[in-house]
Amino acid sequence: MSKTEIDQVTAEFYGAFDNRGGKAADVDRIRRLVLPQGVIVCTAPTFTAYSVEEFVVPRERLLADGRLVDFSEWETSEETRIEGDIASRFGTYRKSGVLDGEPYGGGGTKTIQFVRTPDGWRIAALSWFDTP
Repeated sequence: MSKTEIDQVTAEFYGAFDNRGGKAADVDRIRRLVLPQGVIVCTAPTFTAYSVEEFVVPRERLLADGRLVDFSEWETSEETRIEGDIASRFGTYRKSGVLDGEPYGGGGTKTIQFVRTPDGWRIAALSWFDTP
């Protein structure tokens, strides 16, 4: 059951940014999926470490202000290892949308660290890099 639950949390994470067809992205759900003390790190193109709020707020704005539309992001491959109440997932992803009126897309790699809490599996840390 743990792998299924981790798959679901991962899918919810990627789905939080989806604003295709004019629907509103639900970036707020990141606050539920990631522990409040969680760390989110982008290593490329620019190294940046974020708190949950530092990560969520600009993405909420970007996905709601009309600059980035018809956007979605999805996992293309993954390997998950579960040991007791901790898990690690290493995967690749793609993304697509329209940014400032121009086609926008790409992909990269994410690694996600999960912990099982009394409320179920949550993300403790996430790191990613975008490939050119």
